[in-house]
Amino acid sequence: SRAASPPSPLWALPEELLLLICSYLDAQALGRLGQVCRRLRFLSSRDLLWRRIARGCLNSGFTQLGTDLAAGLPVKERVKVSQNWKHGRCRREIVLKWKCKQVAPFSSTFLMPWMELDGEYLYLSQAENIQAYRLCPDSTGLQRHPQAIFSGHQEDVCRFVLVNSHIVSGGGDGNIVLHKVRGSYSAKFSAHEQEVNCVDCQGGLIVSGSRDRTAKVWSLSMGRVGQCLHTVQTEDRVWSIAISPLLSSFVTGTACCGHTSPLRIWDLESSQLLTCLGTDFHRGAGVLDVFYETPSLLLSCGYDTYIRYWDIRTSTRKCVQEWEEPHDSALYCIRSDKNHMIASGSSYYGVVRLWDKRQTRCLQSFHLSSPTSSPVYCLRFSTTHLYAALASALHVLDFTAP
Repeated sequence: SRAASPPSPLWALPEELLLLICSYLDAQALGRLGQVCRRLRFLSSRDLLWRRIARGCLNSGFTQLGTDLAAGLPVKERVKVSQNWKHGRCRREIVLKWKCKQVAPFSSTFLMPWMELDGEYLYLSQAENIQAYRLCPDSTGLQRHPQAIFSGHQEDVCRFVLVNSHIVSGGGDGNIVLHKVRGSYSAKFSAHEQEVNCVDCQGGLIVSGSRDRTAKVWSLSMGRVGQCLHTVQTEDRVWSIAISPLLSSFVTGTACCGHTSPLRIWDLESSQLLTCLGTDFHRGAGVLDVFYETPSLLLSCGYDTYIRYWDIRTSTRKCVQEWEEPHDSALYCIRSDKNHMIASGSSYYGVVRLWDKRQTRCLQSFHLSSPTSSPVYCLRFSTTHLYAALASALHVLDFTAP
């Protein structure tokens, strides 16, 4: 009789069935499967299989809703790098240094750098200018000389935003300056009686906040650039501001020197107060930074040492989560990956902390300021690098090379 033929190996199955089977494997099992043969190595590296795993990782480029913010980068590699974020494995480097003015914080003569990331460039405010530095490929460094310098303020730039290939900045001179990133177009208009501490721009509108205790809405429409549409009397110095992703409202973070909440949401079209967030802020608990993850999810931080996570759909009286800075330091800046990770910058000793929303305690800490103490005024991160601007230097953490 004829001998029975040996059974076909598992990897001889149709690709659709193999993908279905592999979809039940975790990251470790997929990695081991890729060592069996060439076909399984190719199959086990497919983004389709790693996307589910990546959505549960820190800073892998996926939002809570599954939107991929880092399309083009292999998902498997992002999952590997996310383990470095989780365990704090990185290489640290100072890539820029500048002179520091030693004056009281939040005065018009104190150098408080701000920055934005945009693909291949990092935009950094230094005194009255904003400089664009090209990021060196596959490294933490920046090119030594800026590719472009954007001027227009007579005093230091307080904050700026990058939107639709334009830079919108507010300065200590009370002006707002608008630059086209690639081109010679620029516009400048007088906005506030004192420093423009914060700005945001979306949907053809600019919102600004100032030490003069007002927030204003400005038009960017053709022929109406710089026209003030609304003025909001906040009765308190405005430190931070952000437009909702729905373009229907904006939030202000104020100094909390009065009896009103430092977090308030205003209607963008009418400038009427919609709601106050929170009821338990103590006097002086100013909000220094705010960040919208979605139209209903908002992060805030400030002088009272807490990161607060607000869900406007459930309650405006109490945040849904909060995390306390362990060393009782004010928090100057905050960002999230719009999923599980939060990064914050502290006021003392240049401390950057990483937080996992699924945990109550700080995940990782990095002390960047040495030998002198400096706040972390601004931080930004990609899926591979974190950039932190201190009073006199720009630090970079490279999580691809622990």
